[in-house]
Amino acid sequence: MSAQATMEAIACLVPQGARVLDLGCGGGALLSYLQRERGCSGYGVEIADANVLACVQRGVDVIQLNLDEGLSMFGDRSFDVVLQIDTLQHLRNAEVMLRETARVGRTGIVAFPNFAHWPNRLSVLRGRMPVTRHLPYQWYDTPNIRVGTYADFEVLARKNRLRILDSFGLQDGRIVRFLPNARAGTAVFHFEGA
Repeated sequence: MSAQATMEAIACLVPQGARVLDLGCGGGALLSYLQRERGCSGYGVEIADANVLACVQRGVDVIQLNLDEGLSMFGDRSFDVVLQIDTLQHLRNAEVMLRETARVGRTGIVAFPNFAHWPNRLSVLRGRMPVTRHLPYQWYDTPNIRVGTYADFEVLARKNRLRILDSFGLQDGRIVRFLPNARAGTAVFHFEGA
């Protein structure tokens, strides 16, 4: 799936003019897109020096912070939307960060590789961990601390009393709403706290 198609699908969930916090923002491409196309404002949070520099060069306000240290610097409901796009699977404290996302933002949006996508299932049936466009690393050198599925996130959201406002899969530039757990390489959830 192209980065542009992902940005457009995520941007549709972000209200025009929203104040946004993008956790693990990488080089700031999504936040830059939201500023330009949706009139949003806000900050990116990133740890890698090269990505922080890329954000600055794009004109994206960025805070260099290790997300495993938490979001205590932000007050409750400081942002309209908190994004975690391809971030959740890299965090040691994913469940805590999910609750922090619900605390700091009026709503949260997460997107992550869906391990239950049918090609991944087939690979595991053949006895091998999958290597795909969404999970491009070998099992022994992956930056992912964990893998999860679309269905797993639904359970985690219920456990943490998060209300799912919308959810879908993304595959080859398309939004997948029918059987997204099996048919989509990326899971996307828009939610709010209790």
